[in-house]
Amino acid sequence: GTLERGVAICGSGVGASICANKIPGVRAGLIRDHFSAGQGVEDDHMNVICIGGRTVGSSVAWDLVQAFLAAEFSHAPRHLRRLSKVARLETQPTRANV
Repeated sequence: GTLERGVAICGSGVGASICANKIPGVRAGLIRDHFSAGQGVEDDHMNVICIGGRTVGSSVAWDLVQAFLAAEFSHAPRHLRRLSKVARLETQPTRANV
């Protein structure tokens, strides 16, 4: 099946972010603050939040996930253009994957 959003947690959140972003269609962000939890969805259509279990306390992590889930993508023209650029990066060869 398919999911709209996800949460990935590891010690620092970095490994979870790296792995999640290898999955086609995933736009994961390492999040440590409330502003970025919402803004990542609103501006960049982030669909996976990555959190460091050793860097963020459980109550803060809960609040970050709640902010992430409450946010909605803005569909503003500049954000749609940005999302289109990201989609092109996923399909065009780069030096790293040629």
